Amino acid sequence: MILPAPIQDLINALSRLPGIGPKTASRLTFYLLHAPEDLARDLAQALQTLKSGTAYCQTCFNITAAGRGECEICASSERQANLICVVEEPLDVIALERTGGYQGRYHVLHGALSPIEGIGPDDLKIHELLERVRAGQIEEVILATNPSMEGDATAMYLGQHLARLNVRVTRLARGLPVGGDLEYADQGTLLRALSGRQEMS
Repeated sequence: MILPAPIQDLINALSRLPGIGPKTASRLTFYLLHAPEDLARDLAQALQTLKSGTAYCQTCFNITAAGRGECEICASSERQANLICVVEEPLDVIALERTGGYQGRYHVLHGALSPIEGIGPDDLKIHELLERVRAGQIEEVILATNPSMEGDATAMYLGQHLARLNVRVTRLARGLPVGGDLEYADQGTLLRALSGRQEMS
């Protein structure tokens, strides 16, 4: 069946988004086609202002409102300025902030080292992180990259460079999830849980 061009164009555009295949893109397109006019208009408006209304923080490279030099976290006097948590993506900042247990500041790399995909140190915000640490006042850098091959390689690379700057470097603990069963844990997770075991208090 040949679809009208506007419908096919939207299906093609939605299919380019991560996690959305052709079937889901088709369902969303036909839902929007029959949805109230204001829903489609609001969605179109939100998509238009997504790029124009956002920018990157000049300090940590997290997403902030356009026109602001710093994000709310970097601008806050209540956050610990001597503590930086390094993450791969802005979504990681949101996840850590939801815990309510971290009061330092962040640095967003915008990816992880991946030679296979051609992503090297110059493609990430690594130089900017090292400059922040060199500027002084930073006492600890927490490496919170993902527990993947790329995340581990990035953490190792950063650890080597940060070690020369007289700053404490830590890595997020890894191990068994709360509510998980040992029998379902993979070998790597069990090994990390064993090596990262703590004293019972």
